[in-house]
Amino acid sequence: MDTMTKEQRHTVMSHIRSSDTKPELAIRSALHSFGFRFRKNLNGLLGKPDMVFPKYRAVVFVNGCFWHAHDCGRFRLPKSNVEFWRGKFERNKERDRRIADSLIADGWRVCVLWECAMSASSRKERAERVKSAAERISLWLEEEISVQFLEI
Repeated sequence: MDTMTKEQRHTVMSHIRSSDTKPELAIRSALHSFGFRFRKNLNGLLGKPDMVFPKYRAVVFVNGCFWHAHDCGRFRLPKSNVEFWRGKFERNKERDRRIADSLIADGWRVCVLWECAMSASSRKERAERVKSAAERISLWLEEEISVQFLEI
């Protein structure tokens, strides 16, 4: 049972951002400081990737663990309206697979960076995790890690 009224739940859900999230801003800042330039949320590409690196023919999606049903400790299936949420998460995961496959088929390299890869209990540890993720993406962009699909 939901503890909020419909109006309260609507207000909370309407404030959830789909772009410029804290994890996205953190990794963008780190990659920019490494000298990488990119386009954000490019409309012309399927899935509107969070970052597009045309020079490297690569895209990065920064996925929230809840909305994309990541198999980590941050994801919990809601206890109310379970069938709705289960279906929503399955559709989201299928859409993510379809988008990645399509981009790869079009010659793009795809990186999915999970929110949990950058989260930590202290600011110092969080900064270290963001830097580590940015370094891995940097190696991938420069093709020292030569794969079509990278998941961090």
